[in-house]
Amino acid sequence: MWNFLFLFLSAMSAGLLALLIPRWNEKEFKLGLIFAGAYLFSITILHLLPELFADHDSAYYMGLFILLGFLLQQVLNFMSSGIEHGHIHQHSGVQNSVWTLMIGLFLHAFLEGTLLSKQPELLNHHHGSETLLIGIILHKMPETFALVAVLMTRLDKTKTALLLLLFALASPLGMVSTDWLYGQEFIGQGTINMLFGLVAGGFLHISTTIFFESSPQHRFQLHKLLIILFASGMAILLEYII
Repeated sequence: MWNFLFLFLSAMSAGLLALLIPRWNEKEFKLGLIFAGAYLFSITILHLLPELFADHDSAYYMGLFILLGFLLQQVLNFMSSGIEHGHIHQHSGVQNSVWTLMIGLFLHAFLEGTLLSKQPELLNHHHGSETLLIGIILHKMPETFALVAVLMTRLDKTKTALLLLLFALASPLGMVSTDWLYGQEFIGQGTINMLFGLVAGGFLHISTTIFFESSPQHRFQLHKLLIILFASGMAILLEYII
């Protein structure tokens, strides 16, 4: 229940902030995006991948699922015009169809929510899903802000708010529906692990894209490096110490 509320409210608050602030600092937004990308990359390496490969029954095929998740995220990026990693400027894809954008983002967010379904019981991780929840929230807030900023260029505030509500429900619905399907024995541990592999591949795609796009000329920027180190250190602290 708490995870449902946290996921929903984090998206709604970021989206409402974008609705209420017509002018905002793009530089600060990008720095926040880099922090979220670094944390997302770190928990994927520290938390998701070790857990996925620890299951000997599915470890042999897990690399395939991660690769498929990476490729799936590339397809979703074409649909969403890269809003998952902070693209706010307009693209031809956004001009073609708002619904294409929403479908791509909804599927991405829905899959994210599956990470918080039954994870402690299935994968026996001593920290549970707290680090994953923090990572999803950190990723979801700039993602939702970017979504609303783009929608505001195409739609009025009422329609934008309705689509924001729809998107904010995507990850919670992914969590709840996966819990229900598992509880009804429609899916088992193998399916859960496969979903986690797909999401891990998607996280690798999103986080590395953020890194590459933050320094398109490959210039060394100390403040970006410090943000990445701080976010990575935070992930290590939460995963292994706290």
